[in-house]
Amino acid sequence: QVQLVESGGGWVQPGGSLRLSCAASESIFRIYHMAWYRQAPGKQRELVAALTRGGATNYADSMKGRFTISRDNAKNTVYLQMNSLKPEDTAVYYCNAYRGLGPGRSDYWGQGTQVTVSS
Repeated sequence: QVQLVESGGGWVQPGGSLRLSCAASESIFRIYHMAWYRQAPGKQRELVAALTRGGATNYADSMKGRFTISRDNAKNTVYLQMNSLKPEDTAVYYCNAYRGLGPGRSDYWGQGTQVTVSS
């Protein structure tokens, strides 16, 4: 059974840092690319960062230079290091495993972890 379990969310002051973790089942981690999305209240879910199995990364423009996605293959875990956090980064962050493109794409999602940035 596919499992994506996020952890590491919480409250942080503006300018602070958090590291999110997503532990995946081995069967998924071996063959799927990994990504982080977020959804703020009243807004659509948006891509934060993606990391392919080959190591290529893609970041949303507003996260470039502040967020870093990485993976530990030995631990079947993907991370999202978030620095210089802003109040507008407040959202539920979701771990995503994806494979394929367009209509053939398959996705798995974690349950989400809340990140709140406020003073």
